[in-house]
Amino acid sequence: MREVRVVSADGEQLGILPIAQALDLARQRDMDLVEVAGEAVPPVCRIMDFGKYKYLQARRQKDARKKQTVIQVKEVKRRATRPRSRCASRGGKWRTRTWAGRCSTGWRRS
Repeated sequence: MREVRVVSADGEQLGILPIAQALDLARQRDMDLVEVAGEAVPPVCRIMDFGKYKYLQARRQKDARKKQTVIQVKEVKRRATRPRSRCASRGGKWRTRTWAGRCSTGWRRS
């Protein structure tokens, strides 16, 4: 007969029990017997209210999505300037350097 290690809803170790006895114990407490670690020897099962567990897990994921921030990258368009004089071409280079520096540091205009 196959045996499993049983853990109660409080986290208390109930020992290694046959599956039938573990199921009876879960039914007495009006809970479910859920396999937690099937690869372990013997497999570990937990007595818990599975519906409540699924509900709480869905709530946590929903709250995590609410707290998550989405970063939007804005594109900076630069008009092509006609160099009328030497100063105008330097101004374009300065403008490019400034915006490149601001974009790399995450500068935000307030």
